[in-house]
Amino acid sequence: FRRAHTLTVLFILTCALGYVTLLEETPQDTAYNTKRGIVASILVFLCFGVTQAKDGPFSRPHPAYWRFWLCVSVVYELFLIFILFQTVQDGRQFMKYIDPHLGVPLPERDYGGNCLIYDPGNETDPFHNIWDKLDGFVPAHFFGWYLKTLMIRDWWMCMIISVMFEFLEYSLEHQLPNFSECWWDHWIMDVILCNGLGIYCGMKTLSWLSLKTYKWQGLWNIPTYKGKMKRIVFQFTPYSWVKFEWKPASSLRRWLAVCGIIFVFLLAELNTFYLKFVLWMPPEHYLVLLRLVFFVNVGGVAMREIYDFMDDPKFHKKLGQQAWLVAAITATEFLIVVKYDPYTLTLSLPFYITQCWMLGIILVLTWTAWRFFIRDITLRYKEIRRQKQEHKYEKDKCLSNGDGHSSMLDEQNGNKLRERKL
Repeated sequence: FRRAHTLTVLFILTCALGYVTLLEETPQDTAYNTKRGIVASILVFLCFGVTQAKDGPFSRPHPAYWRFWLCVSVVYELFLIFILFQTVQDGRQFMKYIDPHLGVPLPERDYGGNCLIYDPGNETDPFHNIWDKLDGFVPAHFFGWYLKTLMIRDWWMCMIISVMFEFLEYSLEHQLPNFSECWWDHWIMDVILCNGLGIYCGMKTLSWLSLKTYKWQGLWNIPTYKGKMKRIVFQFTPYSWVKFEWKPASSLRRWLAVCGIIFVFLLAELNTFYLKFVLWMPPEHYLVLLRLVFFVNVGGVAMREIYDFMDDPKFHKKLGQQAWLVAAITATEFLIVVKYDPYTLTLSLPFYITQCWMLGIILVLTWTAWRFFIRDITLRYKEIRRQKQEHKYEKDKCLSNGDGHSSMLDEQNGNKLRERKL
């Protein structure tokens, strides 16, 4: 049925596109015709993928919705591969085909500078430093971390990623001026207010979803209009609920997997800033926003596929297709950044930053070795020692009764007499 449905839709779409091209006279503009042909090809591919691609773990609001984002992932990865194989100048100028205003060098905004919360020198507005930082990125931070919490479903992992990214901004502000912020902008506005409040609201939403009763009823079987409207709204909630219990310290495999998830998450966050830097895109451009919307939709599916693969590897023998695509997209974005501006990426870290990161890596490796190797060996040694002591105690107890064999025989005879009486 799905295959016949796909052929019907593709036939109708092809006829519609052909009808449009026959009605109008083909313009003599090569660039315009090229863009129109690429858009039409993408639409046909998306139409095919929405009906024929493999279903993911989510079924609400509809499986076709998630198949659509899977196909968008393929299109976006192909676009990144195309950009990767261009020269730096051609790749930046190619962005003009998407938006004529792109392809122009942009100055980076420095959020540091005067970090006084209260500036007595400015009598008209002594709190002007705070108002300057309250731009459109404040609600973006809040809603971003609210949605990330819905994806990760773990308070500790969200807080670790939030704090780690602020450390990355401290470490890389010599490469991107955009990372230079005041201390209170890092820790009060970002970590506590924007990120922290978003994580808190996200955890409250997860708590409500976990307590919700998932008993579905057909729309036409509901008698009241209020019930029908409620059912339509709940169509955008999960079909069932799965609580994520990452348990990173339970085994070495899960610990390495959680560390890998955090690493890819932070790399995708950094790619947001470095891509707009090397491709000359302003932070408020709609392409930056579309990329974030894209990662919100595909990231949720990828996190669910990763958790299913970690939690039940016998049933989920392979990592999901969306998880592999997200990893490939993140790696390709990083390769574009490396190719387009290797000078910025190779700027050496300050010595004190290098010392801090080396200390952190050593601490993590030391804890890993202690938790999954040294601790297990110590516990195994203590268990063997305890068993030997118990065996020695039993042997000494038998010898203290005289002849150990006779006492054991007397005990066995007594047990047989008690069994006969019963």
